[in-house]
Amino acid sequence: MNIGIYIYDDAEVLDFSGPFEVFSTAKRLANNDWQVSLIAESDSPVLARGGYSVNPHYSFADCPSLDLLVVVGGDHTRELEKAEVITWLKHTATNTKRVASVCTGAFLLAKTGLLNGKNVTTHWQDQPELAATFSKLNVIADTRWVTDGKFTSSGGISAGIDMSLALVAEFISYEHALLTAKQMEYKWQTL
Repeated sequence: MNIGIYIYDDAEVLDFSGPFEVFSTAKRLANNDWQVSLIAESDSPVLARGGYSVNPHYSFADCPSLDLLVVVGGDHTRELEKAEVITWLKHTATNTKRVASVCTGAFLLAKTGLLNGKNVTTHWQDQPELAATFSKLNVIADTRWVTDGKFTSSGGISAGIDMSLALVAEFISYEHALLTAKQMEYKWQTL
């Protein structure tokens, strides 16, 4: 299974580090062949929130086909204006078995039009803006994550860890998700 996490300048650190840790820990404990990668527009280092420098594994140019695409949040406003980013996200999400977003990553997926008519969530503070900007979405409040078809979206920051554990439960088993959370010394908040 190929899991790709899309990152960009000013991405929220825990939005990508949390899911990366969940999927990497689940892989290690299952001793399976999952590949967990960070993907950016180019192969240059990404400066996430707080100046946290991250080297992506792949760029748009050399990204392998994915089974799961995770789009993270942060200061996403510049990303919304990049036609090449939205085009890549739309193409990749269309051809990926599962797609997830953490926090304001939902804005980027919404911009592709692929979430129209779907139930989605984001950080509680951004839910009114998401609903106002993308009126064809059904924005759900008071939930850690929501799944609608092949799309799963989560609330902000730490909610991405809970959502990722739910995906581990779906892909492997509920027991393996519990084991992953225990290994991480994390109290999993299910819906």
